Amino acid sequence: MKKHLFSTSIILIFSLCMQAQSYVPEKQQPLMKVKPVVPVKAYSFHLQDVQLLDGPFKTAMEADVRYLLLIKPDRLLADFREHAGLKAKGERYGGWENSGLAGHTLGHYLSACAMHYAVTRSKLFLDKVNYIVDELAKCQPKRNGYVGAIPKEDSMWAEVEKGNIRSRGFDLNGAWSPWYTVHKIMAGLLDAYLYCDNKKALTVETGIADWSGHIIRNLPDSSLQRMLFCEYGGMNDVLVNSYALTGNKKYLDLSYKFHDKRILDSLALQKDILPGKHSNTQIPKVIGCIRRYELTASEKDKTIAGFFWKTVVENHSYAPGGNSNYEYLGPPGKLNDALTDNTMETCNTYNMLKLTRHLFALQPSVHFMDYYEKALYNHILSSQNHSNGMMCYFVPLRMGTQKEFSDSFNTFTCCVGSGMENHVKYGESIYFLGADGSLYVNLFIASRLNWKEKGVVVEQQTQLPVDNKILFTIKAVKPAAFPLRIRNPYWSKQRIVVAVNGKEVPDVQADANGYFTISRTWKTGDKIEFKPDLQLYTEAMPDNPNRVAVFYGPLVLAGVFGNKEPDPVTGIPVLVSTETNPAQWLKADNSQPLVFHSVNTGQPKEVTLMPFNQVQKEFYSVYWDLFTPQSWGEQQKVYEAERKKRHEMEIKTVDLLRLGEMQPERDHDFVGDRVNIGEEHTKKYRIAYPGGFFTFNMKVDPSTINSLLCTYWGMDNRGRIFDILINDVKVATEDLNKYKASKFYEIVYAIPAELTKGKDKVKVTFKPAANNMAGPVYGEVRMMKGE
Repeated sequence: MKKHLFSTSIILIFSLCMQAQSYVPEKQQPLMKVKPVVPVKAYSFHLQDVQLLDGPFKTAMEADVRYLLLIKPDRLLADFREHAGLKAKGERYGGWENSGLAGHTLGHYLSACAMHYAVTRSKLFLDKVNYIVDELAKCQPKRNGYVGAIPKEDSMWAEVEKGNIRSRGFDLNGAWSPWYTVHKIMAGLLDAYLYCDNKKALTVETGIADWSGHIIRNLPDSSLQRMLFCEYGGMNDVLVNSYALTGNKKYLDLSYKFHDKRILDSLALQKDILPGKHSNTQIPKVIGCIRRYELTASEKDKTIAGFFWKTVVENHSYAPGGNSNYEYLGPPGKLNDALTDNTMETCNTYNMLKLTRHLFALQPSVHFMDYYEKALYNHILSSQNHSNGMMCYFVPLRMGTQKEFSDSFNTFTCCVGSGMENHVKYGESIYFLGADGSLYVNLFIASRLNWKEKGVVVEQQTQLPVDNKILFTIKAVKPAAFPLRIRNPYWSKQRIVVAVNGKEVPDVQADANGYFTISRTWKTGDKIEFKPDLQLYTEAMPDNPNRVAVFYGPLVLAGVFGNKEPDPVTGIPVLVSTETNPAQWLKADNSQPLVFHSVNTGQPKEVTLMPFNQVQKEFYSVYWDLFTPQSWGEQQKVYEAERKKRHEMEIKTVDLLRLGEMQPERDHDFVGDRVNIGEEHTKKYRIAYPGGFFTFNMKVDPSTINSLLCTYWGMDNRGRIFDILINDVKVATEDLNKYKASKFYEIVYAIPAELTKGKDKVKVTFKPAANNMAGPVYGEVRMMKGE
């Protein structure tokens, strides 16, 4: 009787799940009209097939679900209805939903609800999905196929359609990355179709795709490329998936119109043009390329994706797996001086994991899943407040920093949107199905796989890395023969033990792809015990072997400093030891698992380390300067002097603007005419051409003298005479010709007290002299107290 019920339940669940699948190829894909034309070597399981068991990932999922339940769809739909001439049913939310990127959150929320329904079959989430789709369907007929919530979108799209294209990188004819938002809405609708079998969602989505084709139908390639200078999300990706789901080749053809030649064709030639580029602008484009490769066998698209992934992972990623500083990629392998409060934008890793899954499906290798594990455990899981589900935009790596989590209803940044999805889909890559019928175990997360095609359930019990025991238990309707492939993790440095039904497998060796393979006929009650080696180790900065992050097994450890920010001069410890092996200077806590204490190593005080993904409100450091006693004695005075100088600058700073970066410029009301953005000498700059100007607002301290600090590069000295004005009053005339050396110059301009008295902010203007240019002004502009 039990066997009969087990078999029936598998068949029932199978019938329910056949109607939805991932964009990463699955073996059973009834909704996909266009199948991959290249060999798929490992297939993704559907989200419904994997259930999380108790552990940190399930805790994070549950926190995310509680937050999703707080969100009111009518508030996200408010601007969609109003722009369609309908009355809003709720007040729009705050943050980015009340500004130029309005509408993007709805797409992410729709995806998150659809995916959670796929995992749980919760009618509550299905109802949310169906309601949102119905509401968008009501708006669409009134908008000629389009649905949107972007401010002044009708006039903007009309200009684009006529070929009047203006963009500085994140704005298209005055709108904030509008194609980015269109992509999010289309992607959410496709997820509603894939995971909830909502056919109306596909109708609305293809309507938006048809509208998109109509808007750009007459644009020559030169105009398209100007348009694509503005961030456009994954428009190529969602159009390729529209082709796969409908079989209509016009969507594949349209995807090529969203092909940024400046970036993607360079990557196709395997040129690293990423330094200075906005990271998350590029990753979705590359995902579109690898998806298109799966359906067309375009070698160019394959090369783009493979080279990009390798370059970002090997040359631009921090120890926790994330990338970017202030959203941008720096010089390859140069991360030591890029530890700030704005490292590791979470959206970047959300997209890098998507790209990694596609690449793994085409070539299953431990190389891909080692990265996936590192980024998932140490960036994505670290980006959430596990008590209330709030998310980090950036996961900061400045020594002595603190995470900044979103607000429930007044943030809605891009990373809040992608964060809604991150924590409901942890089950998507734990297991893959090999094309040869094998089962890949990629991640060591407590979970249960229902392998319906085989009639097999695999339960993985683990508390890794609290201990190193991983136990797999098999249930099978009938004996089933298949190879079980278990990843050989990069962090297991010593011998790994594999045992079947209590008997150790002798001389087990990983294959060329990095997996231990056990081939046999499996039956109910079979148990596989897998024991990797757990130990402490360090990972150094690529450009500084003496600045290290500490790992225990797969986890990055962070040193925690409590709820008070440590003094940057005296309060952030360094590590001093003759030993490079952290096991020699870290001792495990006797009562708290995964907590370690330094012994006779921390200077000026010892440190306590814990898993980075469990750090919440505490101040912390992930990277540590590691010295020998001799080098510490030699460097201590210099080290302290540098930190003191940096600290003095920071405490004098009233306001700081990072030029050339989207959000900081928006926050400071940056505007200009005849201005350009560029990058040289590893820093971004702004420049105004003859007859132009640029201006921005900065906070001041009305109680004292204020000074403006600007950075220039020597030898930028032809036709570079310009005025600097405060509230339209000239305070300085600068001539860059006098700076002769090829280096950066930091120049301070005193501001007369009468211009700041009684004010909390001022307008700063750079205006070129006749037939001259203003700037380039590089990097950070600081308003500082004092002369």
